[in-house]
Amino acid sequence: MTSAEGLEVRTAAGTVRGRAESGLVVFRGIPFAEPPVGEARFQAPRPVQGWEGTREAYDFGPPPPQESGFQGRAAELPVPTGDDWLTVNVWSPGTDPSARRPVMVWIYGGAYKLGHAGSPGYDAQHLARAGDVVVVTFNYRVGIEGFALLEGAPANRGLLDQVAALEWVRDNITAFGGDPGQVTVFGESAGAGSVASLLAMPSARGLFGRAVAQSVPGTYFSAELARDIAVEIGKEAGLAPTAAALSAVDPLELPSAGERLSLRMRDYDDRWGQAAPTVTPFSPVVDGEVLPTTPWEALAAGAARDVELLVGHNRDEYRLFLALADRLGRITEEQAAAALRTFAPGPDGERAYREAFPDATPTELYERVQTDWLFNMPSLRLAEAQVAGGGRAHLYELAWPAPGLGGVLGACHGLDIPLLFGTYEADLGNLLFAGSGVPDEARALTARFQAAWTGFARTGDPGWPAYDVAGGRLTQVLDAEPEVRPYPEEVSRRLWETYDFRTLPLLK
Repeated sequence: MTSAEGLEVRTAAGTVRGRAESGLVVFRGIPFAEPPVGEARFQAPRPVQGWEGTREAYDFGPPPPQESGFQGRAAELPVPTGDDWLTVNVWSPGTDPSARRPVMVWIYGGAYKLGHAGSPGYDAQHLARAGDVVVVTFNYRVGIEGFALLEGAPANRGLLDQVAALEWVRDNITAFGGDPGQVTVFGESAGAGSVASLLAMPSARGLFGRAVAQSVPGTYFSAELARDIAVEIGKEAGLAPTAAALSAVDPLELPSAGERLSLRMRDYDDRWGQAAPTVTPFSPVVDGEVLPTTPWEALAAGAARDVELLVGHNRDEYRLFLALADRLGRITEEQAAAALRTFAPGPDGERAYREAFPDATPTELYERVQTDWLFNMPSLRLAEAQVAGGGRAHLYELAWPAPGLGGVLGACHGLDIPLLFGTYEADLGNLLFAGSGVPDEARALTARFQAAWTGFARTGDPGWPAYDVAGGRLTQVLDAEPEVRPYPEEVSRRLWETYDFRTLPLLK
């Protein structure tokens, strides 16, 4: 039941009070699971215990323990206080239970080692108002707490947190004005990899009916690789790679072990192969239980044929990482050749890339092959797997270049976040729009993003035809003048046509 003002809502665990903000009712920091500390450390999330009286839901919960930054760029995170990491936040146009609005549940990215739902870039007020939808964001465990494969702990604890948050939505969202039968999960980067994982997880079935995956990373670890990485994490901490041993380390101090390993992952090229250059020792683990197979294999077999999928990527994904490392235009021929040998598909991949892009500079080849391997081709192939398995998918590419830094970033990784949420001056938006203001083209793209995403959440139709191999591979290209046309990265698609995205193996 809600109060007359609509600010108090009764959840299964107790009553919460939110705030009226610019035409919405907003609730922050509602626990969806018990704090994963003490005996619960490194375990599956446990149901939250109830509380008496009314809990003020005014402030975001503390971020999960994590590293200080990524690619040398400091993360703008508040200092964590308390251990109630697993909380949800709700933006609702109104809490009348009979409203039954579509529900959109956001999963943040951050290389599976960073991120929290309280980041200003994920302020969902504009999206909730634009589409008359209920938006939910939540925290999940990242880094060692969420993804290291440890003896005595279930695999993929961060993914299990996500399932628990979706169960909270199922059980409680009606009281916030949402429809538990019309839930869409959406996420970017590691959040999109999480969405893809949820599509393949038996424990997540029935918790959502639509999914949006923005820039799906192609990195999923084999259990053997994940165990070997965990051994090295343990060495950095001076402990065995077990839940019991690592539980002795303060949760706020443990991420430094993963951070130190990230800095020297290239020392393990001969063992970790393609995982080593990613400089993140965390990814979902295909453990055979929590995550039985890769998302591509699961979708092709029909695991998510009843879930409608919207998936896509940005044209110049990897350019962001070159810019953050101050390497734009500075890649040598030797570095480009090494990247092509590491990431291009097939034994003749380097020659094939050079012939396909004959005029490309070393920097362009280096960027192109890593854009394709890490994000673009995994995203495309997820759509193709969904269609092959009897489901429906809609495909997009963001081609509009970020105006910041004189436009050198192109349509880089992460640009879709400020465009979707309308948060141009928050988090990464500070870089992507630096010195340019917010051009009218950006605001027009935001309106298009929000209409497409919320329209998809409401009807399953984002406003352009479904992807169909036989029907021309039609794709929504989001640019200053958006258009629907055949998949724009056809050259890359052909290079990767026979490549099978599998788990990353332990080489020796």
